[in-house]
Amino acid sequence: MGTAITTEGLSKMYGKRQGLANLDMGVETGEIYGFLGPNGAGKTTTIRILLDVIRATTGRAEVLGLDPSINSVAVRREVGYLPGDFVVDGRQTGRQLLEHLSALRGGVPKGRIDGLAERLGLDLSVLIKSLSKGNRQKLGLVQSFMHEPELLILDEPTSGLDPLVQREFQVMAREAIARGQTVFMSSHVLSEVQAIVDRVGIIRDGRMVAVDR
Repeated sequence: MGTAITTEGLSKMYGKRQGLANLDMGVETGEIYGFLGPNGAGKTTTIRILLDVIRATTGRAEVLGLDPSINSVAVRREVGYLPGDFVVDGRQTGRQLLEHLSALRGGVPKGRIDGLAERLGLDLSVLIKSLSKGNRQKLGLVQSFMHEPELLILDEPTSGLDPLVQREFQVMAREAIARGQTVFMSSHVLSEVQAIVDRVGIIRDGRMVAVDR
């Protein structure tokens, strides 16, 4: 199957504070991998290195066979990313945002966008600044799933979602796996991870402390 994400000895220092400490991780192609740990454990730092938003202090990372620090654009082209703090211009509607992002990616079928929005119960005609936190999260999920990327990297994807929508997200993630995609999702909620993932890596204080099914 191969690996979608690999890290070896990945470390990140913020001044004198250590954000990551020699993190070794392997995410297999075609699995849902849960990245579990308390807030501040290093989950978001890891994701930002994988997407070349920040650079590691030492160690290496590989995403879809590429070094993100060298092939940043190529990596992002094949990734659907939901940040933990999904912030966008609130003066446009959800549809305007998604159509803009679709154009940047070379086009996404309109029916795909509408279908995802309907499944999540999201009204695309509303201005983003008027949306609740939960509905902004739904918008973030649509933009990450809509182009059917090879790899989904989702930082706390169910934050702010009600239980019914959380279950729909789980269905969407399993459908992605059935299409041959890979899902890497961070969370600090054990029950959420147990409900959906194939394997879980547990991180604490920047170190991987356990990996299991």
